[in-house]
Amino acid sequence: MLNFNFQNPTKINFGPEEIKTISKEIPLDARVLIVYGGGSIKGNGVYQQVIDALKEHTYFEFSGIEPNPTYDTLMKAQTIIKAEKIDYLLAVGGGSVVDGAKFIAAAALFEGDDPWDILAKQQTFTKALPIGAVLTLPATGSESNGNSVVTRNGNKLPFSSPLVRPLFAVLDPGVTLSLSDRQIGNGVVDAFVHTIEQYLTYNVNGKVQDRFSEGLLQTLIEEGPKALAPETKDDLDVRANIMWSATMALNGLIGAGVPQDWSTHMIGHELTGAFGIDHARTLSIVLPAVMKVRREQKREKLLQYASRVWQINEGDDNTRIDQAIRLTEQFFEKMQVPTRLSDVNLGSSDLDLLVERLAQHGMTALGEKGDITLDISREILTQAL
Repeated sequence: MLNFNFQNPTKINFGPEEIKTISKEIPLDARVLIVYGGGSIKGNGVYQQVIDALKEHTYFEFSGIEPNPTYDTLMKAQTIIKAEKIDYLLAVGGGSVVDGAKFIAAAALFEGDDPWDILAKQQTFTKALPIGAVLTLPATGSESNGNSVVTRNGNKLPFSSPLVRPLFAVLDPGVTLSLSDRQIGNGVVDAFVHTIEQYLTYNVNGKVQDRFSEGLLQTLIEEGPKALAPETKDDLDVRANIMWSATMALNGLIGAGVPQDWSTHMIGHELTGAFGIDHARTLSIVLPAVMKVRREQKREKLLQYASRVWQINEGDDNTRIDQAIRLTEQFFEKMQVPTRLSDVNLGSSDLDLLVERLAQHGMTALGEKGDITLDISREILTQAL
């Protein structure tokens, strides 16, 4: 096992009607900016629950944060923050809203010349506004980590800092009952691939991390399709297990002390930036191709994945790996997401642009060993056709 430092201070309030707890989590003297997306929270009752909980607080609102939040939109919040002397952010929504709140929090107190440098130049910052979160779409795990991704002019760039990790997060599985099938499928796949990125690398005898990861993968495989099936889609236990799996997949626990990949994400970001494809759907397209192209480098873990997650224990090594990859693709198809570039109307003529974007963003040495070059990324994209 590799050396690691692990700390996750985010307080989780999990369960039905837990939104009311935000009244105690946010100081009464705070000047709160509620940030959210397109307004779906007003139709599913979440908005009213938040407003009721903040009735003793001074609060303001900023809406319009998009899926894959954009820099230009997020910077508009700074006007309200300065005018109203905001000192606390409450993100109400899915991962994109929480990601957006993180950038807003960092930009508000940024001491450099241009907040875009936080992303474009990975410039560090020393302070940020405190953040709380009310999660409505389990997927990214952003509610309990310090990671964020922001888009500007087709460039989708990440940044990370413990200073923007939410202080608390409310997870009420009941609020997910209003999600569309597309949102459900995307969320389950996003959590699944987050887990894979920290698991499907090479063996360092991190038995605890491996078993946690395998449990999360099996839970998502079992529960994900139930959330789409008419007879079980309103089952709160199903939604609760998916919600907690998504949080656990990226709160730092399973990635502590083990190598991590993230090539699927970095390649996927270019698909979103260039063509606007849903983040999770880029992952479902790229991951099987990564498994196929990198099968020799990942052989030991692929065999472990086949055995422990899919219970494939017969046949030679190559047969078992092939079957595990095929079952992964079939699971994605059950979740109603694409597994080929052709499924989203992209072809070989689009590959040059994607590889150019990877080069432009410095994504020239990806993977757990930094050995996925631009040529190998092209091979992965070609495999995904």
